Order: sequence, then structure tokens, then C-alpha cells
Amino acid sequence: MSGVASYVMTREVDQDTVVTWYAPLVKRIAYHLLSRLPPSVQVDDLIQAGMIGLLESSRNYDPTQKASFETYAGIRIRGAMLDEIRRSDWAPRSVHRKAREVAEAIHWVESRTGREARESEVAEFLAIPLEEYRQILQDASGHRLLNLEDLGVGEDGAPLDLPDHSAGPLEQLEENNFRAALVEAIKHLPEREQMVMSLYYDDELNLREIGAVLGVSESRVSQIHSQAMLRLRARLHDWTRRN
Repeated sequence: MSGVASYVMTREVDQDTVVTWYAPLVKRIAYHLLSRLPPSVQVDDLIQAGMIGLLESSRNYDPTQKASFETYAGIRIRGAMLDEIRRSDWAPRSVHRKAREVAEAIHWVESRTGREARESEVAEFLAIPLEEYRQILQDASGHRLLNLEDLGVGEDGAPLDLPDHSAGPLEQLEENNFRAALVEAIKHLPEREQMVMSLYYDDELNLREIGAVLGVSESRVSQIHSQAMLRLRARLHDWTRRN
């Protein structure tokens, strides 16, 4: 444990010291996220949001929990950056609307066939050509942040186990159940979608690198990733309706 971390645990460190010691962590997380986000996202905006997350971490860190301060702060910094991106989302409403329609179509097809919905089936349900369907996936991926953090799990697909101290026991239980359902849903994605998710989140390859592995274009990888995320949303929607 670093000297600053021990001071943070006892609340005996000023915020300037926290910023000085952990600014490199904020920048590292910002640039890591930047490499996986649309070009419209500016690194300075991420760093500014991350610094706010760092200061909040220094105030709220509970040393009785098992996580180290750096682990705790890293999660809060990343969360603050993602919140900033969501607030700055400039995608047209039509992109969001069409993405929701795709998720609903996947849910409908899978609930009636009892198996994975194929692209052609989803496009047929939406009464649009396959190429138009793939363009919707491309738009959803290019204009909006579609990341596992939005669904409440870490980059390795495992639930984040740091509790939300603002939530009561019932809310924490419900959140844990949701995350467990999400992890299970990821395990049952189609093989190619699982591969893209694994290469993107576990191996941290970018879309171009994944395309080289799979022998497809970068835009096709983007579509597969977007479809995987919308499929997860469709399946988790089904889970919430049963509980």
C-alpha cells in the first residue's frame, strides 16, 4: 500500500495530494477508454470527469471493504468518465429509437423460436432489407457508447463486487441478481459474438485488430459487437419481466 493510500484510509490527506499522486491513473484510464470510443470523444473531457471521480473516491472510500483504494478509485474514475460520455451523447433520437426497435425484435424472435435470432430474421421482423439492418447496427455502435460498463459488469465479464453504499440491502441484492443474469447471458451469446466480446473486453483488441483475427472488415466487427450488446439488452429485458 502506498503512503498516500494509507493516508486516504485515515482521511488525513488533502485533495491536492490525492490529485498529484493519482493523476497518472486518471490519464491511463482516459487514454485506454479513448482508444475504444468514437472520434468525437475528447481526452481532456475524460480526464476532467475522471479527476472528479478521483476526488469523490478519496471522500467516499471505505477501508473496511476488501478493495484497495486504487481499485476502488479506478472503478469510480471510469464510471465518472462513462457518465460524462452519456451526458454528451449527440446521437440523433432516431439512432436510439432504431436500436431499441432492434432489441425488441431480437427479444420477440428469440422468445418465439427458442433459439438465437438470426440477422435475417430480425431484419424480416422489422420489415427492412438486411443491409439496412446492418446499417442500424453500425450507427448504434458509431454514435453511442455500447460497453459492458453500461450493463453493470467489469471488462472481464464478471460482476463488479464493490457495493453501492447508497443502496439498501434489497437494492444491492437485486443489482447482484441482475449482474449474475448478465454474466449468464454473455455465456449464451452466439459463438461469433462471444468471440468479438472476448477479444474486445478480455484481450483488449480494437475493432481493426479483431477484424484481422476473424477475417472480416472493421465495420463488420462493429456491427457484430453492436448486435451482441442489443441481444444482451433483449435477453435482460426478458429477465426483468420474469422477476
